[in-house]
Amino acid sequence: MAGTINKVILIGHTGDDVKMNYFEGGNCIGRFPLATNEEYVNRTTGERVSNTEWHNIVVRNKAAEICEKYLKKGDKVYVEGRLKTRKWTDDKGMDRYSTEIQCQEFTFLTPKGESQGQSQGGVQQAQRPVQAARPQAQPYNPNQPAQPAQPSTDTSDVDDLPF
Repeated sequence: MAGTINKVILIGHTGDDVKMNYFEGGNCIGRFPLATNEEYVNRTTGERVSNTEWHNIVVRNKAAEICEKYLKKGDKVYVEGRLKTRKWTDDKGMDRYSTEIQCQEFTFLTPKGESQGQSQGGVQQAQRPVQAARPQAQPYNPNQPAQPAQPSTDTSDVDDLPF
């Protein structure tokens, strides 16, 4: 095989809101942590073990703006991208390395109105018009041209997703 593949697929929960950095020329980068969980039963002790792995997600330009607008802490999201290791120098002059997922495609999996980052009560009611504008679970690929949104013919507010 002549080629190689660098592809990462994750489904997890955001650990924080998207942090944005803006640059000259209108470009921007958004960063957020994503947690994936693994649970299993230890065969020797019979004890249930839960491990959480944290991933640094990086999105760029229009994708970053969409994530900043719609993703909140605790939301479930599908992320597809590639691994990238950055080298940087800390305050003490030591070389450090960070491995990130450069996001190429994503899909919001938290149903509308069920964002864990929202508080209960009147604040949730005030945010309802904003939630209605949240896009359906469709992958965003920054390499493809934007297509106009199709109006939904479904009148029910209940998602029929099995998870």
